Amino acid sequence: MASVNKVILVGNCGRDPEVRYAPSGAAICNISVATSSRRKDKTSGESIEDTQWHRVTFYDRLAEIAGEYLKKGRPVYVEGRLKYGKYTDKDGIERNTVDIVATEMQLLGGREGGAGGGYGDDVGGGMPQRSAPAPRSAPAPAAKPAPAKAATGFDDMDDDIPF
Repeated sequence: MASVNKVILVGNCGRDPEVRYAPSGAAICNISVATSSRRKDKTSGESIEDTQWHRVTFYDRLAEIAGEYLKKGRPVYVEGRLKYGKYTDKDGIERNTVDIVATEMQLLGGREGGAGGGYGDDVGGGMPQRSAPAPRSAPAPAAKPAPAKAATGFDDMDDDIPF
């Protein structure tokens, strides 16, 4: 049976990236991403914001890109997989960890220091785009009326590709 281990985060970078290199020369970049949700308290009716912090690790070329373009507070889209681990802290207590190993990353929001658009802005400098498809902004064209022919199942299909 197939299985899926996939995480998608859209949040803000919580600290500047830390880039280091393995003995093999492979780049490794660590960041934290904050995601927030709001809910109303049932008793007081007050709005409560719940913030979760996620540890994200990038490898190889994606690590170099993240280290160069991400900054604290910048909105980011991250796609990856969960990785669980254990370690023993300095007091000898065993601790569990949950990390996201990133496979895709997209900077969100406007360009730094300039007037920016929104989702999917290119940051310049030839950065490869690693993103989910942007939402379509135009409706699909209407289908043409079918001519009166023998019904073959394909007569009512439009020959134009809708994208």
